[in-house]
Amino acid sequence: MQQSPVSTSTDKIIVDKSRGHRNRAVNRAVKATRERLQHGEVGGSAFDRELMVMHLTTALQSASITPYLIIAITFVGTYINNDLRLGAWALVTLVLHAINTLLSRTALRQQITPENAERWKNFLLAGQFAIGLGWAYFSMQSCGNCTENSYALFKGAVLLILLSFTALSTFMLRRSVAVTFAPVVILLSIKSVLSRNPYDLGLLGMLCTALLFFIIVTDRMYLSNIKLLSFQSEKDDLIAELETAKSMSDEARRRAEEANLAKSRFLASMSHELRTPLNAILGFSEVIATEVMGPLNNATYKEYVTDIHRSGQHLLNLINEILDLSRIEAGRYELNEESISLLDIAEDCIGMVQLRARAKNITISETFEAALPGIWADEKSIRQVVLNLLSNAVKFTPQGGEIQVKVGWTSTGGQYVAIKDNGPGIPEDEIPVVLSAFGQGSIAIKSAEQGTGLGLPIVQAIMAKHDGQFILKSKLREGTEVIAIVPAKRVLQSVPAVEEAHAVERKKKSFA
Repeated sequence: MQQSPVSTSTDKIIVDKSRGHRNRAVNRAVKATRERLQHGEVGGSAFDRELMVMHLTTALQSASITPYLIIAITFVGTYINNDLRLGAWALVTLVLHAINTLLSRTALRQQITPENAERWKNFLLAGQFAIGLGWAYFSMQSCGNCTENSYALFKGAVLLILLSFTALSTFMLRRSVAVTFAPVVILLSIKSVLSRNPYDLGLLGMLCTALLFFIIVTDRMYLSNIKLLSFQSEKDDLIAELETAKSMSDEARRRAEEANLAKSRFLASMSHELRTPLNAILGFSEVIATEVMGPLNNATYKEYVTDIHRSGQHLLNLINEILDLSRIEAGRYELNEESISLLDIAEDCIGMVQLRARAKNITISETFEAALPGIWADEKSIRQVVLNLLSNAVKFTPQGGEIQVKVGWTSTGGQYVAIKDNGPGIPEDEIPVVLSAFGQGSIAIKSAEQGTGLGLPIVQAIMAKHDGQFILKSKLREGTEVIAIVPAKRVLQSVPAVEEAHAVERKKKSFA
């Protein structure tokens, strides 16, 4: 029979090649993020490119508002001053704004890298300085047809509006507020010193106070954005590492599943290959031991044949256990379910171990609840469970000991079989060991004949296939109790149904 191709040993020890490109991309992302976080300068220099892109996007989105703001200021100023000189200011400022917008659009279209980010930052600050020259031009406007105090109030309100608008739209470009309004402060300072006008001094003081406030606020907002970007970068780093770990974990699980499947196939194949000659050995040794073909004149030969048959039978039992476990692990252990009696199976299994128990002077006591209904289960599997548990109890119970076997109802309407001995018991820390495949406790190794350590794992697996439970309770020098529980849904006649029938019968008698 042609076998399916098997992956080479090289494929077993490396990550799945089909995911190689994905692993490399994830690793590159992790490496780049770590280098940026670990070797970047203190402050925002590690995120200059991201901040630049965010600033340019915000500036272009707010660029359409500035012309409307300039036009509104021009109309209001012209209405108050009744002078058209603000039109020249509006024209110059709109040209400067258009140049600055074009610069921002060009920068956004360019490939901004960490290397050229500083250069673009200087260009953008220069553009903001040009816009500041336009605001300085406005601050130098004077009123020819109105009172000086009313026009100073108008200019102060306009400059506060422009300052707040600039702070909100450019806070991700550090120092942009100070650079934009530096020309305004310088020209107002010169004008105040030369004119010594209290209104100019008041306007300068108000603007400087507001400018200091907005510089502090924008700096806080800038640092908050740096923290957000840092958190986002760390989150991306963790996601990338998780992706890498998940990829490696998936590959490791796949390789483990393949190895486990190969192991199960090997055990099943070897068990079948071993059982064929072993059955022949058992058959011929039994024929010789029973002297079917004639008497054995040498008593030593007869003893040897008996030993061969007994050892072969023990080896066959071990092979059968290995085969059962491999079928269970491979998912090919099928149940042949039918209506069976747990009481009958327990009695049969007690009879099968009774001879060994008498040889060790062990007393087996029975506590069976009468009239237990049948259960829907695999008779061979349930018989194997009870026989394994009884055999272990006889094996580990000392000379003159006692074994108690109980069969009855559980509190949830299921059925159970419990076997308790007064043997040496199992240390509590070794219980997980004896319940694992091929696991044996220290006392089992010292006090009884060697086995494979598959009995209890097979019992667990069989009860799990029946949706039941297996419980092991043991303490050192106090004995061991094992309980196999069949769930209520497998009981063909449950306790509630019996109680309900009795209740109906009592009602009939009361009516009679």
